[in-house]
Amino acid sequence: MPLTLAPNLPDPDGFYDDLLRAHAGLSDAESAAFNARLILILANHIGDPETLRAALLAAR
Repeated sequence: MPLTLAPNLPDPDGFYDDLLRAHAGLSDAESAAFNARLILILANHIGDPETLRAALLAAR
């Protein structure tokens, strides 16, 4: 499955606001742990190892 890198969120500003609210009040360590959990939840949802590897390379 090819990785979608073009804008694909119907409301990117709304998602960004939700993400910022999710981090509100967290320490740096708690924020990093939240990000790690979110990544693992989304990776599990995607499930495809090739897509996940492509995403790792794109993020790097």
